[in-house]
Amino acid sequence: MKKKIIILLIIAVVIVAIGLFFYLRENGNDMAYKTEKVSRGGINALVTATGTVNAVTTVSVGTQVSGTIKRLMVDYNSPVKKGQLLAQIDPANVQAQVDQADANLWSAKANLEKAAVATLDARRTLQRNKELFAQNFIARSDLDTAETNAQSAEAQQKVTQAQVGQAQAALKIAKTNLQYTNILSPVDGTVISRSVDVGQTVAASFQTPTLFSIAQDLTKMQINTSVDEADIGKIQTGQEVSFTVDAYPDTLFAGKVSEVRNSPTTVSNVVTYDVIIKVDNPQLKLKPGMTANVSITIETRKDVLRISNAALRFKPADVKGKSDINKDKQDMKGTKVWILEKGKPKPVKVTIGLSDGNYTEISAGELKAGQEIITDSLNNKKTSSSSRPPGFMH
Repeated sequence: MKKKIIILLIIAVVIVAIGLFFYLRENGNDMAYKTEKVSRGGINALVTATGTVNAVTTVSVGTQVSGTIKRLMVDYNSPVKKGQLLAQIDPANVQAQVDQADANLWSAKANLEKAAVATLDARRTLQRNKELFAQNFIARSDLDTAETNAQSAEAQQKVTQAQVGQAQAALKIAKTNLQYTNILSPVDGTVISRSVDVGQTVAASFQTPTLFSIAQDLTKMQINTSVDEADIGKIQTGQEVSFTVDAYPDTLFAGKVSEVRNSPTTVSNVVTYDVIIKVDNPQLKLKPGMTANVSITIETRKDVLRISNAALRFKPADVKGKSDINKDKQDMKGTKVWILEKGKPKPVKVTIGLSDGNYTEISAGELKAGQEIITDSLNNKKTSSSSRPPGFMH
């Protein structure tokens, strides 16, 4: 008798366990959903890019004469003024050229004086021959010879006068080259690079070698960024920009778009355009060559109704026995989000606006601030999501 009771109890427990299993299986889709409240706040649509920090004006200082660096007056990071001596090339060879040109000028002037004397003598001889020819003391051929000699002397005087001008020009060039041995700063600024050392020979025969690079004003910097062609139409002059650099990852710097260049750059079939961003650098934290991670603010909306982008990606899976949910999913077209009504997901049609990648503006629909919407399922059921909600600007 006891044995039969035990068997009956075991059978009853098994039946209850099986019933509970199927009950939970049937109602497992209603277990739990992750929700988030509809809120009000601001949305900033951004375009992100990377760029390089540069000085607004960087001047390359070179040399027009060849020679050996004799002195260096500045080094890296040296502040300089316009006209300040930066370096000196050994002037010995150029000074010799100046002395030679000066001597050539004196020689040309002496030749000019000699030609002037010869011209004066030829004119006197011509005058005497004219008087003698008038008295029939000389032949006509002698008079013609005197005239020819006088004209030849005048022409030679003009030649030597031109030679004086050439010598003066050569002397001027030599003196100018002597001045070029002193390398002067063309602007006020800071030396950011130096390419020569004392004793080094520089040759300016084929192209001007760069000796120094001077940043004109490091308190005013610019960022050269490359923006994809898909986003370049959204960029306009005057838009606000925020960026970070690796040297100060916790510091957010600010700037403004100053120029959108029309010249395209194509790399691996990707077309980009240069966007110039002007930045104030009063503390000199930003240095030329730093990599900037830039966010350009395209549009800003304040105090709007917004939802998490996860809510736009959420879609409840098709569940056997849940024909009402499946019917709602099929009948309602357009953008929708899901709310919980009596423990079941219910779609709500919405019209979306601006998005910043995390939140999206709700411009029309039945949602209200504080209302709970579904962002994910917590019962490991498959949900389909889109990689990017409509209206998202990257």
